[in-house]
Amino acid sequence: MEKGDIIRWEYDAWIIEGEKEELYDTTSEEKAKENGIYDPNTRYGPMVSIVGIERLVKGIEKELLKAEVGKDYEVILKPEDAYGERDPKLVKIHSYRELVRQKIEPEVGKEVVINNKRGRIVTVTPGRVVIDFNHPLAGKTLKYHFKIVEKIEDEKEKVRAIIEMDYGKEVDKFNIEIQDEDILIELPDTCKYDSNWSIVKYMIVSDIRDYVVNKNIKFVEVYKKKEEKKEEVKEETEEKKGGRGEGKKENEEKKEE
Repeated sequence: MEKGDIIRWEYDAWIIEGEKEELYDTTSEEKAKENGIYDPNTRYGPMVSIVGIERLVKGIEKELLKAEVGKDYEVILKPEDAYGERDPKLVKIHSYRELVRQKIEPEVGKEVVINNKRGRIVTVTPGRVVIDFNHPLAGKTLKYHFKIVEKIEDEKEKVRAIIEMDYGKEVDKFNIEIQDEDILIELPDTCKYDSNWSIVKYMIVSDIRDYVVNKNIKFVEVYKKKEEKKEEVKEETEEKKGGRGEGKKENEEKKEE
């Protein structure tokens, strides 16, 4: 692999503590269910990544650059190559009132965002709350088993893969057309009503320009015209017409009698 390559890869990841290994992440839905870590909001299956641009764990970035498509690999990552060592300075004390003012109900184990930093509450007392802003996997040794299943080469499929990576919803419903100077991307209805789309689209534009091709990118919203209602013509069948005639004839015969 080379820096900037767009790939699909699958992996299983364990936390190693002494003799114990605990699966904490996987791209396999079956393994997630078997190990009690299944998340119904997670999309399982091979994941799209761009190699060597520092969006993945440092140790995995290095291994992916050395990997070949279709081969299985296993690597042990020490904390310095994973999420770093734990930093005691990132364990902060906040007042109980401060969290209440921010409409946060303090509970042990709860994830919170304070001053744009994500942390986990580790202690709650009547007057104060201790929050750990270290990454949950800081200080942990990790094991990864992974395989690159595809290196994406086609320009159009690279665009689709980036949409899958950055947005991930109804990817197959995006209609993509590559032209001489433009990339036209027709949006599915989901985007039109998704507040996150207005943020994500700028990530998609940036990634396409940096890792696919530098062209004009046009997002197209199509609102199809209303279908004209066909006029309902009420036609009387010959049978009904005949029925009314027969009824009239019977009435006339009764009058003559």
